[in-house]
Amino acid sequence: MQLTADNKLKKLIVVGDRVLIRLKKPHEKTGSGLYLPPGVQEKEKVQQGYIIKAGPGYPIPMPVEENEPWMDSDEKVKYVPLQAKEGDLAIFLLSGAHEVMYEGEKYYIVSQAAILMLERETDL
Repeated sequence: MQLTADNKLKKLIVVGDRVLIRLKKPHEKTGSGLYLPPGVQEKEKVQQGYIIKAGPGYPIPMPVEENEPWMDSDEKVKYVPLQAKEGDLAIFLLSGAHEVMYEGEKYYIVSQAAILMLERETDL
């Protein structure tokens, strides 16, 4: 299968309570009109970006049962879903993020605990 811009992230699986974020394009100048040098906004403690992929959520522990030889041994893990969804604009703490490079682009893997606020286009 040929990797394209449309499907290159489909192969990625985000685990647990984490989300994959691509930073929002930084503003080149401040509100007062001063131009910022490159890399200044990347050092801010609070960043914002779009959620590209989200993990399944927090796993719920399975109840302890006696395993009988005749019982089906398939474990079906259940999750408490995340509040963050794909496409949301997330404002997050950079100290709780891990920077990764994938296919030449920079992304951040952030746990839901490091996300301060979400902006969603659709009504809740």
